[in-house]
Amino acid sequence: MIKQGSLFLSSFPLNTTPVPETMMFQEPDLDPDLNSGQLLEWLEDSMPDLPLILDDLYCSADIMDDPWWGLDPFDANIISTSFNSLDNLTSVVCSATTSPVVITDQPRQLSVVADLSKKRKAPNDHMPQTGKKSSVNKKGTGKPTKGDGNNKDGRWAEQLLNPCAAAITAGNVTRVQHLLFVLQELASPTGDANYRLAAHGMQALLRHLSTTSSPAKAVTPAITFATSKPSLFKRALINFNDINPWFTVPNNIANNAILQVLSEQDYGSCRTLHVLDIGVSHGFQWPTLLEALSRRPGGPPPLVRLTVVQPTHDDHQIPFANCPPDYDFTSNILRFAKDVNVNLQINKLDNCPLENLNAQVINSSVDETLIICGQFRLHSLNHTKPDNRAAFLKLMRNMEPKAVILSDNNMDCSCSCSNFDSTFSQSLDYLWSFLDSTSVAFKGRETEERTLVEGEAAKALINPCEMNEKKEKWAERMTGVGFVEHAFADSVVDQARALLKKYDSHWEMRVEDKDGSIGLWWKGQPVSFSSLWKLA
Repeated sequence: MIKQGSLFLSSFPLNTTPVPETMMFQEPDLDPDLNSGQLLEWLEDSMPDLPLILDDLYCSADIMDDPWWGLDPFDANIISTSFNSLDNLTSVVCSATTSPVVITDQPRQLSVVADLSKKRKAPNDHMPQTGKKSSVNKKGTGKPTKGDGNNKDGRWAEQLLNPCAAAITAGNVTRVQHLLFVLQELASPTGDANYRLAAHGMQALLRHLSTTSSPAKAVTPAITFATSKPSLFKRALINFNDINPWFTVPNNIANNAILQVLSEQDYGSCRTLHVLDIGVSHGFQWPTLLEALSRRPGGPPPLVRLTVVQPTHDDHQIPFANCPPDYDFTSNILRFAKDVNVNLQINKLDNCPLENLNAQVINSSVDETLIICGQFRLHSLNHTKPDNRAAFLKLMRNMEPKAVILSDNNMDCSCSCSNFDSTFSQSLDYLWSFLDSTSVAFKGRETEERTLVEGEAAKALINPCEMNEKKEKWAERMTGVGFVEHAFADSVVDQARALLKKYDSHWEMRVEDKDGSIGLWWKGQPVSFSSLWKLA
């Protein structure tokens, strides 16, 4: 038995949330036939005020006015389908095999009580079945290790969130109870990437518990692009792109790849350039391209057409795809195009599903150079049943583009085709890289712009359409519908490398010798890929 009061340093302000005087970390055997009412009692007794941390997370005084937040997140009807199986017990970081995790008075440090004489041996049925050792630091500290920020030993937030997701999948209410209690104490919207990931991850877990029995009730987090003011949205994109290459480098590669395709054509053909934009740049990508077109030998194409495919109403959860309702970049870009003597036309397709695109919808003709730019959006297409992804790639092939530039997340699938805990873990890995890189980019500063882009990225934890795939799988799909991968020109690679030097040294770019694709990596972990495709 562990007394809570003895775990905290005297100088650290205790959480005022009422908790039991003592707390057992050894889990009792659970009856597989327990009904949802009994499960509800356990959760409510342990954490009567758990949602309080979310008020701080989203910094909203009116958050309780939202009808969703007004609900008890542990309503019996909500969790009845979440906890219906207790067959498989899962390992947990804060089990009896390790010391309890507590907060110290250091704002960016996690400590563990390391009194080995008080450790209790865990029951065998609560031990991990994989035979792997626990990833908790044996020296009794949870501080991130220096050097590689992707060292799993230093990423303590995932060591709490992943076991909690596994316990939810297995229906182990007591573990969910304990881990959410620990997360409540540690999660914070400020601090390093671990604290932020814990905050966003816990919010996603609570959302999952609240929507399992009724997915239609899912709501968008409070701080996202779609709910921000256009002025803040614009500042956030400008600032983020200036200090983090997450999208800037893929955009640069795409723009120079367009120039590469044009350079391979006869200048005397005087063909119209038609770019189909299925991306997340919100217009910020194109001024650089327009300026480069104006400097081409022989001048720009006689007409540049930009067709922008807006996300549909059903795509509101795709990270970085949406924008505030009042945001419109067309007038600014048209003015810039006029300044650089480029004849530009912009057409925006509103609420048009990707599966409905064809040459007629985009008003394409055979006498123009059609280049499709698909960036960080195509992974939202269903790849199971129905296989909308394969269907769209075939439609894209039928448009007969001169080239397709494909950029997307280079990660395994994180959709509902696997267990919740598996998909949640994949999304956490993605979000960790984003939060870690933004922490370095913003140099620890707390700004509105940082809060906004991180809140938008956190949608990956709750988006059911996060159906990512590795670049090898994308290559297999593209080849299967009649495309052939081409290497980027040396000039494309060189300019991307030169741009990347502007950013933190933990970023790197890797060019695949096999296919010529370009990968963007953060601290030795793949983030995204860019590839160039032409008709076979």
